Amino acid sequence: MMIKPTLKSILFACVCAFLTANTTAQNTSYWQQHVDYNMEVDMNVNNYQYTGKQELTYTNNSPDTLTQVFYHLYFNAFQPGSEMDVRSRTIADADPRVGDRISKLAPDEIGFMKVNSLSQDGNKLSYKVAGTILEVALTTPILPGQKTTFNMDFTGQVPVQIRRSGRNNKEGVALSMAQWYPKLAEYDFEGWHADPYIGREFHGVWGDFDVKITIDADYTLGGTGYVQNGNEVGHGYQDKNASATPKTKRGKYTWHFIAPNVHDFTWAADPNYLHDTYIAENGVELHFLYKNNPEIIENWKNLQPKTAAILAYFNKHIGTYPYKQYSVIQGGDGGMEYAMCTFITGERSFGSLVGVTAHEFAHTWFQFLLATNEAKHEWMDEGFTSYISAKAMNEVMDQNKENPFTGSYRGYYRLVESGHEQPQTTHADRYNRNRAYGATAYNKGAVFLAQLGYIIGEENLAKTLKRYFNDFAFKHPTPNDIKRAAEKVSGIQLDWYLTDWTQTTNTIDYAITEVVANGNKTNITLSRKGLMPMPIDLQITTNKEAPMYYIPLRMMRNEKPNTTGYTQLEDWPWTNPTYTFTVDIPMSKIKSMTIDPSRLMADIHQEDNDWKN
Repeated sequence: MMIKPTLKSILFACVCAFLTANTTAQNTSYWQQHVDYNMEVDMNVNNYQYTGKQELTYTNNSPDTLTQVFYHLYFNAFQPGSEMDVRSRTIADADPRVGDRISKLAPDEIGFMKVNSLSQDGNKLSYKVAGTILEVALTTPILPGQKTTFNMDFTGQVPVQIRRSGRNNKEGVALSMAQWYPKLAEYDFEGWHADPYIGREFHGVWGDFDVKITIDADYTLGGTGYVQNGNEVGHGYQDKNASATPKTKRGKYTWHFIAPNVHDFTWAADPNYLHDTYIAENGVELHFLYKNNPEIIENWKNLQPKTAAILAYFNKHIGTYPYKQYSVIQGGDGGMEYAMCTFITGERSFGSLVGVTAHEFAHTWFQFLLATNEAKHEWMDEGFTSYISAKAMNEVMDQNKENPFTGSYRGYYRLVESGHEQPQTTHADRYNRNRAYGATAYNKGAVFLAQLGYIIGEENLAKTLKRYFNDFAFKHPTPNDIKRAAEKVSGIQLDWYLTDWTQTTNTIDYAITEVVANGNKTNITLSRKGLMPMPIDLQITTNKEAPMYYIPLRMMRNEKPNTTGYTQLEDWPWTNPTYTFTVDIPMSKIKSMTIDPSRLMADIHQEDNDWKN
């Protein structure tokens, strides 16, 4: 029987179709916001205060109408009673660089960022300061596809060096200017990311920066972007072929920087900097700014060709560095990555100096070109950076390690043993302990990639990193994106791996539990004792040979390639706690056998992975 549709049912169907179409479009289309900064800043090096003007042009590429915006005011973290201060004094294992130092800062030692006026397209806005976040109500909503311009006057005070930013760090660098300006928060498919500055990393909007910094003429600057008036300011930036000569050092200079397509702007300044340049692959100009300290000069000179070699390694194994300069700057409180530059403490051994440079430089690819949200997916940045910098150091420094990731594996095993592990999906500021955060982000994050090579094969892992970069540079990828890149390269299904490793604290634990003679053959039983399943490589050693056996995990739906010389066995369904198979080798001839001789599978109890006859 045919039922005649009513007007009501037709309208309902049309609405459902419209909603379905729009939901599908929003789930499959990609967009990101864009912001351009034009800033002028005047720094007083006597009281460490500065005034600034900011013109910010914001493009709303989202499908949403925005009725509010948020700015980060990072320097407000360095005040007694701030969220960073309270968290540091109440967490079980405070970062020793912070400890209770913020609570003891005097008024002329604190950091602050004060917004004196703010307007949108010429109309004054109302706003509220909530710690390190400026909450702004818009008088005119920003429609999808629309641009708007914000104008702001602000003042700031540089705090005593405590964390990342500050004045007069422990090595005497005058100004380490990171997170120093009011920075618009990121808005993406998840909404606003107006995270308070408590201790962890950052998330930003790409755009072009035009920045002018006025400061005493004796100071040498370095940082994000390209110096536009090198012949005027001098300090090693002048064009060697130009006829103009730098001005005499008196009064103040205004340094003009332009930085295209970055999501942050950072600079450092000191009156006692030496400034060297070194031309690297593809004509990239490397800048090195470090204190005129006789004890460190030789190391900083020797660092320069090593940095060029590190750049070439990352270009080859991840993707080509897209800018024409990078600056390695003595400053900060350890090592921290920024757009087109890094701050590192410089009074180190040569190996440590190269190591910290390799790590921070690698962040350029994983944080400033791919730019995952570090507050939510910190392991994708810190872990992947740890992985690739370990490989780079192994080659550039001729370390010749068979497994350059053993330190990361040890860190992960200690984390499991500690009982303080939390899933990698934990927000970076929500870890119960700093050590748990560090081991999870850096060590377990690096093991994610090293172990992925065990699952899909080393050649496929190398291809995956390149594809991941090519597909997602300048796109803020999420964990699913690295998984999909690996699946497309290898043809192996990996949802189980991403889920177990990053969203749970399930562990890998396999054992050789029984070896029984069976005439001229041998029966072998393996056990899965941990909740997280894995494919298995097993090596048997006899007096004459060492054959390899490969047991695919059934839910991979494929096998690891390049297993020439391996005997491939039947799939192991993850539900089965044991797996028994037979080899055509008499038990009397077997000397030993080992699960995963590469030790790239992060088995937490490896003592039962080996069997000896």
